[in-house]
Amino acid sequence: MTLSAPLVVVGSVNADIYVEIDKLPKESETIVAKSGHTFAGGKGANQAACAARLSYPTYLVAQVGKDGHASLVKDALASAGVRLDHMNTVKASTGHAVVMLQPGGINSIVLVQGANVSWPRLEDGIGRLTTTVQQLIRRAGAVLLQREVPDSVNLEAAKIARSANVPVVLDAGGADTPIAQELLKCVTVLRVNEAELARLTGLPTCDLEQITVAAMSVHQLGVKQVLVRLGELAGVLLFQKEHPLLTQSSIQPPAIIDTSGADDSFTAAYVVALIERQVTAEALRFAAAAESLCVRGKGTIPSMPERKTLQQYLKDHVPAAVRAENDHPNENPMLILKEHSPFGNENDSTSGVEKLKPNEDLSVTT
Repeated sequence: MTLSAPLVVVGSVNADIYVEIDKLPKESETIVAKSGHTFAGGKGANQAACAARLSYPTYLVAQVGKDGHASLVKDALASAGVRLDHMNTVKASTGHAVVMLQPGGINSIVLVQGANVSWPRLEDGIGRLTTTVQQLIRRAGAVLLQREVPDSVNLEAAKIARSANVPVVLDAGGADTPIAQELLKCVTVLRVNEAELARLTGLPTCDLEQITVAAMSVHQLGVKQVLVRLGELAGVLLFQKEHPLLTQSSIQPPAIIDTSGADDSFTAAYVVALIERQVTAEALRFAAAAESLCVRGKGTIPSMPERKTLQQYLKDHVPAAVRAENDHPNENPMLILKEHSPFGNENDSTSGVEKLKPNEDLSVTT
């Protein structure tokens, strides 16, 4: 069987330092944490790990420093099955975050960007992405971006993907600066929350009508899908030009331990489902189940579900998605852009999927 075209994630890598506390400290106050742990994290790493644990061949293009945190994140990602052939080591420290975890899974985060923003400058027309990374992107099934690396890096990756007719998914989480229209014109699927959508469009997003108007304005820039998250574990709205609004409620878990990986698990699982040619309503259900499973454990990467667990959870606990009246295969934006998809038969969530073998490199073509 021919290996599936890989998912390429370009993004951030962090060491997440968790401290469990009953409440946030006040100004000048010192409090004692109940416990502390350090896990691998960062939006890029989280999403790559989730996709890989769902048995989809996944590469992460990222940067780390020469420190102990780099070893921690590399080991965690490799254990999840992520290919690290294109993870560079730079002089800056590995990105790290302090996650203050309160009862009920509520978290507050302080981020040190480090190597995530220490990409080389663009000089004399030489790009930041190596030739082998560019080749990898051109033959990818999709490229997944976030905003915890410089927008210039995202733009370079998106332009390469777009020129090769490869779908681009942008998670707007990370930076609160404006997203350049040049980047949005390359994006197939945009993942935002209500605040990010308001900031992007300059329009209010206080109710469904306002959110709809704002999402439709994003379509004018060429984005095929706008996926709007409605708060923590509150469901999503999916806007597609000339198609009915689709909604997906969150699947409430019996207990919530840590929500810090919820958003990334949903995004990654949704992208995997789309490039496996699931129709959109089913892809949303798949992603909601991944999110529900992820919040049950501490740490983002250790909590990402495996495919077998997710499939059994869908079978046992989640009713089948009801396909919208006008839902059809072309509603999947990956099928619109890649008419001759390498991912097997539509609606088959496992067809064409094969894990990479150790030392097998998909990045260089001849």
